[in-house]
Amino acid sequence: MYSMENIRNKVVIVTGASSGIGRALAVQLAVEGAKVVLAARNAVVIETSATELNALGYDSMAVQTDVTKEEDCRQLVEKTLEHYGCIDVLINNAGISMRALFEEVDLKVLHQLMDVNFWGCVKCCKYALPHILKQKGSIVGVSSIAGYKGLPARSGYSASKFAMQGFLEVIRSENRKKGLHVLIACPGFTASNIRIMALAKDGSQQGETPRNEGEMMAAEEVAARIIRAISKRKRSIIMTTDGILTVFLNKFFPAWVDKMVYNHMAKEADSPFK
Repeated sequence: MYSMENIRNKVVIVTGASSGIGRALAVQLAVEGAKVVLAARNAVVIETSATELNALGYDSMAVQTDVTKEEDCRQLVEKTLEHYGCIDVLINNAGISMRALFEEVDLKVLHQLMDVNFWGCVKCCKYALPHILKQKGSIVGVSSIAGYKGLPARSGYSASKFAMQGFLEVIRSENRKKGLHVLIACPGFTASNIRIMALAKDGSQQGETPRNEGEMMAAEEVAARIIRAISKRKRSIIMTTDGILTVFLNKFFPAWVDKMVYNHMAKEADSPFK
């Protein structure tokens, strides 16, 4: 049975908390009574968010964190322990995307995707895991259908999400007798700035999103579903019908799904496919 009692008073770290799904998670967790640590590179934004939440009577703090830097990840955990004394949940949400054909992309783009999406998760988990195990708490990876099915023009993004999911499955398996909960959460296309910040083939920011943001799931809805899944200690959650069908059909008709995915991506505005 779903109950917010599983969230209330828990200490939750949210990476990538400055915007989009991360900010929505931080706000909703605080409203539900969690003690929230907002982590992101943009110190001004997360400090403002934490100040606003605390002024409303919620309990939060901000820790400037670049998840590509191991020392930042270590300090994030240490500062959380200094302030709250424990860690119950780590939500690895920090992430960036890309859109470019592999034959044209600069390899520095793939390195950057892996550094943020995969290594950022690994580094935060490395320092937080011992403390989460003490609480029999949760580790969450905000992934994507791209972690189940390679998406054309998203080589670095898909690779990083496949890697994240494989890593988290190992963490779950290794700690299966220690009470650790691991959730892999896969939103569909979400109305956020991840596509605006997505990298082009030369590493510059894409700028304009190629998709209609108004037709996408709101970040607040994604956050609500993730919080429910944490409370229920689910193993995984795929949040769209298209996503569920893609994962299911890919098991039996992978060549057909390759074609469907290609055609879908080719319809994007300014598609790299000719």
